[in-house]
Amino acid sequence: MPSKHHFASLKMMEVLKKTHTPHNKSAALVLENGEVLWGYGLGVKKAIVGELCFNTSQTGYQEALTDPSYTKQIITFTFPHIGIVGTNSEDQESNKIYADGCIINQPTNFYSNWRADNDLNTYFINNNIPCLYGVDTRYLTKKLAADGAMKAALVHFGKTKESLDNFKNEISNWSGLEHLDLASVVSTDEKYEWNEATWLNKNSNNFKKKYNVTCLDFGIKHNILRNLHEYNLNPTVLNLSSSFEEILNTKPDGIFLSNGPGDPFATGEKIIKTLKKLIENEIPIFGICLGHQILSMALGAKTKKMFQGHRGSNHPVKNLINNTVEITSQNHGFEVDRETFSKDIIETHISLFDGTNEGLRHKSLPVFSVQYHPEASPGPHDSHYLFSQFYDHINKYAKKN
Repeated sequence: MPSKHHFASLKMMEVLKKTHTPHNKSAALVLENGEVLWGYGLGVKKAIVGELCFNTSQTGYQEALTDPSYTKQIITFTFPHIGIVGTNSEDQESNKIYADGCIINQPTNFYSNWRADNDLNTYFINNNIPCLYGVDTRYLTKKLAADGAMKAALVHFGKTKESLDNFKNEISNWSGLEHLDLASVVSTDEKYEWNEATWLNKNSNNFKKKYNVTCLDFGIKHNILRNLHEYNLNPTVLNLSSSFEEILNTKPDGIFLSNGPGDPFATGEKIIKTLKKLIENEIPIFGICLGHQILSMALGAKTKKMFQGHRGSNHPVKNLINNTVEITSQNHGFEVDRETFSKDIIETHISLFDGTNEGLRHKSLPVFSVQYHPEASPGPHDSHYLFSQFYDHINKYAKKN
């Protein structure tokens, strides 16, 4: 049973969140409605403006922070203790933190894990990221669930207090994620190949023949590339704006469309014509997350901003093809509008949280995609079969040609 000190602490949090007095605190969160929540700072002393969201994962904070899909977002972690296992070089999903900032309830003073090589605060400092702690993350999560996505400023002052009026103006002047092409910002500048398998290395001998897969990088995660390699698919990663000819020059047996940040409509304009050509050539295509949204646009569907995005590693998704339920890892704030599907699109998956679309395939071509993250880093492995499905499409296509 919770102690008296526990309830006293909760009561104090309620008082602090309703006041604009800093109470000697060194950091603040400014919401677009003008509300200010005071707390303490970790990481660098700076201020950022972004879209506030929440992630319900209980583990995998380092993987979430380094997911490029979180560009221009401030993550509120709902799990109360963050930093327990420290940080390490293996759990990076990219080469740096892409989230603009984060909010946690309670950091841990000491980390404990044999793989750790640093604490969370040092990790934030090394990545030039501010963090706010000591606020009621349950309150923030409920607010976002009720009011939807909102803009905010995370302000880590240090010892010097600054007026928050300027940050309120910055929030007002920022347009938000809609119509923002962030995938072009995070996409690779140079072509590269990937040769690292997953940590467990279970499936490498399951397939005899290797195939080349060309990945269009909208903000690709390392564990996606590991899983492709695991299934004897050799990934070559290209900038998302690569031309049809540049893609064909890599001699692809299949095309992969990655996850990524921003508005799919803003990014899609740069790639849809190329994708349509690839679809017409009947090259197998597999997309996830932003790749799913952009593929759907190439097939004639439309996307829209969600009232409340999906972010966490415990999202139930129903597979409409075999009538099973998968627990999935998700991170997206836009969705594909099923009402705009053409007769050539078959819906394959739906969310059991809100009924939104989670997957599709073409009726006759080897083209399919899902909204969630089957590589699941962090998250469950229920959806790993999709990489095997992609391999099967490629194998069948190769035998035909």
